[in-house]
Amino acid sequence: MNPQEIVQGQLEAYNARDVEAFMTFWADDARMYEHPSKLLASGASEIRERHVARFAEANLHGKLINRMVQGGWVIDQELVTRTFPEGPGTIEVIAIYEVGDGKIVNAWFVFGPKKLSLA
Repeated sequence: MNPQEIVQGQLEAYNARDVEAFMTFWADDARMYEHPSKLLASGASEIRERHVARFAEANLHGKLINRMVQGGWVIDQELVTRTFPEGPGTIEVIAIYEVGDGKIVNAWFVFGPKKLSLA
């Protein structure tokens, strides 16, 4: 698979809330960051743990708005629907993926403001 297919596969697994499928796209030593350098998860076990909780959200969905690909780099603009501690809503996310040897090896996320749904 090429980098775009790898990132698309993990997005589809994310939207299916399938942690087993999701983890097949991540390297064992992958890292996730809040851009530029705040470490969110280091290694497959921490990435899995982070997403088991996230995948419990019934309304979880990442909608792809735009994607750019250059070599082993994939940059996605997404609108993510979630259940935040404050309630349901959306957040814009820029996700920057570094892909190597057929897996995501690093990911950086730029988070926009949360927009809570009106009840």
